[in-house]
Amino acid sequence: MTLTAPGCPMGGVIAENVKRKVEAIKGIKEAEVELVWDPPWTPDRISEDAMKKITK
Repeated sequence: MTLTAPGCPMGGVIAENVKRKVEAIKGIKEAEVELVWDPPWTPDRISEDAMKKITK
């Protein structure tokens, strides 16, 4: 998973929330969330639907 910035203070919280949500899926016993910085995050990675929601 890539965050918007390497220094994001919520990185650990976001990663833990993702881990819990994935592990709540039937058939998944354990998940590991890895924070990566390559490829770097850019606004181009925002879906059209998400962009509409944040630009209202």
